[in-house]
Amino acid sequence: MLRRDPLAHPEPLIRRVYAYVAYRVGDGPDAEDLTSETFERALRYKKSYDPSRGEPIAWLLGIAKRCVDGQGPKLELASEHAEVPDTSDIEGETVRRLTVAGAVGALDDRDRELIALRYGADLSARQIAELLGARTNTVEVALHRALGRLRDAFGEERDASTPVRKREASR
Repeated sequence: MLRRDPLAHPEPLIRRVYAYVAYRVGDGPDAEDLTSETFERALRYKKSYDPSRGEPIAWLLGIAKRCVDGQGPKLELASEHAEVPDTSDIEGETVRRLTVAGAVGALDDRDRELIALRYGADLSARQIAELLGARTNTVEVALHRALGRLRDAFGEERDASTPVRKREASR
């Protein structure tokens, strides 16, 4: 059987793996190190890739998950994408990022994993189901519930960060 090179077009794979890792551990040097470690392992074990078991991104995300899980305590999550902040509202941008990080940090590991696979790695529910060995419908329901918990956690974080005067005025 002819095996195709799973790393033949690495640029989009690197972006997706980094986005997944950043959802799990936060943007920055830690995510960059774990992404590098993922690709180092992938290069070392490239012959173990089996195209009949899924796309290269699923194989790489499995490696990335093991790298993240093996690194010790989880770090707080940064925002979804590295953005250039609007210098006119640095305080507002900082509060927004911390609020999002706190809301995602309040999720349990399974919910955070699902959110990272769906929005970090940009996988469909079907692809996540294949990666996790679950049914697509099960993943869709779990994602829906995880997003609901994220909305709830985000709302609690926002409420906690709203000054008391504003909260009292809105009652």
